Amino acid sequence: MSGAEPIDMTTVSHQIVQTLEDLDVEYLFGYPGGRAIELLEALVDSDIEVVRPRDEREASVMAEMYGRYHQDPGVFTGQGPWVGSIGAIGQMEARLGSSPMVAITEASERGDYSTLAPYQQARGDYGGFSLPKILDGITKEWWFPRTPNETLRSLQLSFKHATAGRPGPTAVILDGDAVTSEVPEDETPPVWSPERQTRNWQSAPTDSDVRAAADALSSAERPVIVAGNGVHSSQCYDELQAVADAYDAVVVTSYLGKSTIPETHERAAGVIGSFGHEGANQVVSEADTLLVVGCRMNPMDTNWQAASFIRPDEQTIIHADIDTRNAGWVYPADVGLIGDAGKSLASLAVESGGGTDWALGRAAEAREDFSVPECESDDTPIMPQRAVAAIDDIVDEDTIVTADSGNNRFWLLNYLQTPAVRTYFGSGGVGGMGWAGPAGVSAAITTDKDVVAVAGDGGFTMTMTCVETAVEYGVAPTFVVLNDTSLGMVRQMDDSIPGVEFHDTDFTAVVSGFGADAMRVDDPADLDARLAEAKAADVPTVVDVRIDREPDMVEHLQSSFYAEVGGLHE
Repeated sequence: MSGAEPIDMTTVSHQIVQTLEDLDVEYLFGYPGGRAIELLEALVDSDIEVVRPRDEREASVMAEMYGRYHQDPGVFTGQGPWVGSIGAIGQMEARLGSSPMVAITEASERGDYSTLAPYQQARGDYGGFSLPKILDGITKEWWFPRTPNETLRSLQLSFKHATAGRPGPTAVILDGDAVTSEVPEDETPPVWSPERQTRNWQSAPTDSDVRAAADALSSAERPVIVAGNGVHSSQCYDELQAVADAYDAVVVTSYLGKSTIPETHERAAGVIGSFGHEGANQVVSEADTLLVVGCRMNPMDTNWQAASFIRPDEQTIIHADIDTRNAGWVYPADVGLIGDAGKSLASLAVESGGGTDWALGRAAEAREDFSVPECESDDTPIMPQRAVAAIDDIVDEDTIVTADSGNNRFWLLNYLQTPAVRTYFGSGGVGGMGWAGPAGVSAAITTDKDVVAVAGDGGFTMTMTCVETAVEYGVAPTFVVLNDTSLGMVRQMDDSIPGVEFHDTDFTAVVSGFGADAMRVDDPADLDARLAEAKAADVPTVVDVRIDREPDMVEHLQSSFYAEVGGLHE
């Protein structure tokens, strides 16, 4: 097929909607404002569902979660000043967490008034501010087109770049006049069809690198696979398990890689890192060969590079990553497998195999860390470990858990044992608080899964208007608040720090005003039944779990390797 395909004489805003429809966009997350209003007006007769939360921050998180779970770009729109400020939260998470996402925004231009003491103007002229500079710092790529054809072509490129290589956020800044202009019929250069212009092709490692990696794994006595977020991005869960079986390996995960393998699987050993499972960390240290898949090995993953944790001079390291710059970035790699994680794993699975009968027994031993005596405690206030154990009881293969930042995240990663792949997603790219609630609502709207969103009282309060969004859109996620009436992680560092104590908010009263149900739980004897009741409800339900604020997360959960480097860096 050659030549440009004809475009109807219509406005740019309507052709933007047509492009989104051609690319099978199902949802647009955003908030009306500025010239984004023209885009939303053009969506009136579209089958694309507009999800309008209470602000651009929540919209950006919802779009990021959509991209992370579905691996198709989550589309986010709103007025430029707010997309570049509160809406930056989801975009930053997408950038560091590798979630495909497209922001369609504008610069609040005012025509001839844009250079006269401008109001809201964001194109970078004197007196205004520069949205392009902001987006340049938080997106993979951005475009500021000025003509109708440039606008449509830029939108196509934004989708292509969002999913090319390592996924991430992109942005198109609509020109104030171009968005309402008519699209010319026969212009050079032409605009190609969205389906053709947005195609990407997967990359794969070389045969020689695959053979070298297979040889190293086949000869290993204690092979361990570190599965990162790249496995989620590629959704190559079967390939991961096939390689583990082929080479008789133990599988551990990074935090963002949690639920890339069911943590009940016979080869699963838990989550590594400074507040991960001690058994998983020990397994990595004991390995003679490490296969790192789709994990850049950030400081939390590596126990802040504790000398006894990963030792490149003693261990063979195979690093599989879609970007050659990331392979061997943190630790020198002996072999690099550059390409899509699924392609790399599939090539390894058919190449060779090995086995020393070390893996299954060692993984089973490591999985014992998913439970401690406190998980069964009847003490009041409720122990945080007991609260997570109760959450674990209501999570099945058809449940998605979204986890916030702070102490709650670390209790969860240790004592919630995921029963299936793609059941746990946490704020771990930029790691902002207030992520779990909007992310959970996004999952509830865009999937047929049950959803449990877990946050501390600090994070929940930041974005609790997302409960009202769930009510409005007729979905029923369960929101669990692990409530210690404080900014717990910071308070436990130093309780003299100003601002770490919170007012004791009555969440049951607040969310009832949104039209949701709520319950407060103080007694562990009531916890299991209350959580089961909330999950079964047909309306959004908030469970305010009053946890004991005294158990020190660091003392309970920091790894022995992390202790080597002297403590809290988070």
